[in-house]
Amino acid sequence: MKLGGTITGHFKSAADWGKQLEMAHFTAATCPLPHNAPVSDIAEMLSEASRLHVTIAEVGVWRNPISPDTQERDAALAYAKDQLAYADAIGATCCVNITGSCGARWDGAYQENYSAQTYAEVVRSIQEIIDAVRPTQTFYTIEPMPWMIPDGPEQYLQLIQDVNRERFAVHMDFVNMINSINRYLFSNDFIEECFSKLGPYIKSCHIKDVALEVPFTMLLREVPPGKGQLDYAHVLRTIDRYLPKDIPVLLEHMQTNEEYTEAFAYVSAIAKQEKILI
Repeated sequence: MKLGGTITGHFKSAADWGKQLEMAHFTAATCPLPHNAPVSDIAEMLSEASRLHVTIAEVGVWRNPISPDTQERDAALAYAKDQLAYADAIGATCCVNITGSCGARWDGAYQENYSAQTYAEVVRSIQEIIDAVRPTQTFYTIEPMPWMIPDGPEQYLQLIQDVNRERFAVHMDFVNMINSINRYLFSNDFIEECFSKLGPYIKSCHIKDVALEVPFTMLLREVPPGKGQLDYAHVLRTIDRYLPKDIPVLLEHMQTNEEYTEAFAYVSAIAKQEKILI
C-alpha cells in the first residue's frame, strides 16, 4: 500500500508542498490544488509528485449534487464534472465525493436521504457526472457515510450495479460505515465483509479509528488510528490481502502536520510488525 494523507496548512509553492511531503514520508497524497488553479502551479505540483514517487490519490468534490436547492445542486454537479475532468487529466487515482443529502446541510443526516426518490436521484446524478466527462484514466468514487446512501457494503454493491458505469468505483471508508453498536463490537468481521465484497471495486482507502462513548446513549466518535478500538494489525492485513500493493491508503481529518506524523508513525509501526510494505 502507499500510505499518505493531506499536507495541512499553507504552503508557498509546489516545492514547499514537496518538501513537506518528504518530511511526512507520504507516498500518496490528496491533490492540493483545484481544477481552476493556475496551469503552471498544477504542472509544478505534478512534477514534485513525480520526483518524489508520490501518488495523487484523490481529487475531492465535497459538494451536494442532489441538494433540494436547485442553484446549489446545479453548481455542485458542474463542480463535480470539472473536478472529475481535472482528475482524469492529471492521472489522479480517483475523484471522490459523497452522494449528497436532502437538507440544508450538504452532508447532513435526514430521513429523506433513504427514500426511493432520493436513491433514483443519486444514481442519476452519478451517471450524469461520469457521462459528461467520460474519464479514461481515473474513476468517480463515492465515500460512504453513516447516514446516507451508501452506508454499508451491500448497499454500495447495489449502487454499483444500478449506476452501471465502468468508471464508477469505490472509495473505501470502513469507519464511516461503523454506524451501529453491532458493527463496532464486531468490527473485525465488518471490516472483512467490506473488503471481501467491495475489494474488486476499491480504488482508494481512508484509514482512521473509532471510539465508543457510553453516557446514557451510544456515541461513536471518529479518532486517529491507535486512539480507538480497532485492531489495526487486522485492518492492515485485510487491506494488504484484498487490495493491490500500490493502493493509496490515506490518513485524514488531522488538524496539523504533527498529528499526521503521529498517526503515520503508528500505522507504519504496525505495518512493519506485520511485514507489510508501505
